[in-house]
Amino acid sequence: MKQFGRRHRPFFRVCVTDARSPRDGRVLEEVGYYDPMVPETDARTILHGERIDYWISVGAQPSDKVAVLIKKYGTNGTHLEEQKAAVERLATKRRRPAVPTDLPKVEKVTRKKKEEKKAEEVAAPVEEVVAVEPEAVVAPAEAEVAQVETEQE
Repeated sequence: MKQFGRRHRPFFRVCVTDARSPRDGRVLEEVGYYDPMVPETDARTILHGERIDYWISVGAQPSDKVAVLIKKYGTNGTHLEEQKAAVERLATKRRRPAVPTDLPKVEKVTRKKKEEKKAEEVAAPVEEVVAVEPEAVVAPAEAEVAQVETEQE
């Protein structure tokens, strides 16, 4: 077994290695995994039984702990039925509950919609300013013309 994970969260891969290589060294093939942190005991181990049978027929010798896992969850394992049931229970726990359809729909705001909204907000004040400026410019000009005309008379 090749150890992975971190402190207080172990995870193991069941591997076929050469006897001369270190524990976490080069592997010939990975034939399953063991996760001791899974709450369902029988769902902790997943093994590829056909490949394990092949390697044992070729002469591979499993370690003591792997031999126990093979006895329980291998091709002719004693806990295969319990394992299938446990994996199914985990799968149903991990699925998300169905979303109720009677809830009001919330519009999804995307970047494009945000940009369009900002453009509309920016464009609106500019139009108001443009509409206000000509009146403000025209009114004083007309007032000056009226003053000049009254002074000339």
